[in-house]
Amino acid sequence: MRRVRQSVSQLLVVGVILLSSGCSILPKTEPSVVYRLPTALTGTKNPTPVSWSLRIVRPKASEVLDSPRIAVTPQGDVISNYKGARWSDPAPVLLRNRLTDAFYRDGRVQSISTDESNLQADFELGGELQAFQSEYKGQAIEVVIRLDARIVNDRQRIIASHRFEVHQPVADKQVAAVVAGFGQASDALTAQLLQWTVEQGQNNYATAPKNQ
Repeated sequence: MRRVRQSVSQLLVVGVILLSSGCSILPKTEPSVVYRLPTALTGTKNPTPVSWSLRIVRPKASEVLDSPRIAVTPQGDVISNYKGARWSDPAPVLLRNRLTDAFYRDGRVQSISTDESNLQADFELGGELQAFQSEYKGQAIEVVIRLDARIVNDRQRIIASHRFEVHQPVADKQVAAVVAGFGQASDALTAQLLQWTVEQGQNNYATAPKNQ
């Protein structure tokens, strides 16, 4: 019994020494550089407002893409991520926020909300994010964003769907250059998606029953 007490005392002393010296037996996590999704988008001059409202929802994505990790495909079907770097939000959230900001900047759709608020809207823009990664093509590298976009009305009926895909070459393999490539690719995809959404909204709102 006395030996047991001595062992316990010795363990407590060792624990105090470890704590006081800042030592830890837990593995140290690698520090990450957090990146925002860059943009060069500007607003539209003298926009003509539309009469309908739009809710922009977070696109669905696989577990790999629905993450703050920056995805990369180094070869074939292997998908990995850049160590020591991550996005400020999961990729679907980044894209939703980019689209929301773009619509605000554009100014034609002036009644905008997102899936973070429980507000009604005439149309809802969402879909599936199929790709949001950099890909190696031999010695070259490019950013690929692929979104299967879908617009539904306030009765949850699909009124339009379209696949958008952007390939943005990246000259430098450094993470900062890759992040810049993501910004360029997302700007290009956003511009296409915004124009398509406005056209589809106008066409369908004009022909929709007024008692809808």
